[in-house]
Amino acid sequence: MYFTNRAQAGEALTEELQDYRYKNCVVVALTDGAVLVAEPIAHYLHATLAMLLAEQVEIPGEHQYVGTVNQDGGYAENSEISEGEMDEYKTEFFNYIEEEKLRVFQKLNRLVTDGGAVDPAMLQDHDVILVSDGLKTGATLDAAAEFLKPIRLHRLVIATPLASVGAVDRMHVLADELHCLNVVDNYLDTNHYYDNNKLPNHKQILAKIRQSVLNWK
Repeated sequence: MYFTNRAQAGEALTEELQDYRYKNCVVVALTDGAVLVAEPIAHYLHATLAMLLAEQVEIPGEHQYVGTVNQDGGYAENSEISEGEMDEYKTEFFNYIEEEKLRVFQKLNRLVTDGGAVDPAMLQDHDVILVSDGLKTGATLDAAAEFLKPIRLHRLVIATPLASVGAVDRMHVLADELHCLNVVDNYLDTNHYYDNNKLPNHKQILAKIRQSVLNWK
């Protein structure tokens, strides 16, 4: 399944999320691209829109990530790496990984001060809909789960236009309810599935989040 753009994918997902319209609900995007998918969902549901900031920590020169840091500094290891392989990475790259975790957290902390990032208090006792523009792995979901762990939610819903088989497996583990329009066997880069991949810059993304409530349908 291919989409014209991320907004069209979000419109398609609204049809599966109608039960949450006018409910005690927060829509949380997992990336800048996911904000474009989440925006029409939040508008239709009359829900608050926010973004959970997270970034992967990669091993230099190996195109492999070992974990993901969220905006609170929480760290989730890559669940797709075996325990033995992870031990090897942590032994060989321990100092690098620790430095990267600190660097990424400081970067995310600066972004949080710009606004638009999710506040844990706004999620308490709410239905939370985590939205992605495409899940090649469960990395961002693991980071989100780490962030949400201490928060009492009413219900956790994950919604994405497309996901790999492995990511869907993680969705089943983490969510009370999931909505995925297309499960992809050989998942390529997420941009591959959108005809238009032009994304606003981060400041424009934050503006969309702040103005979202003005565009409720």
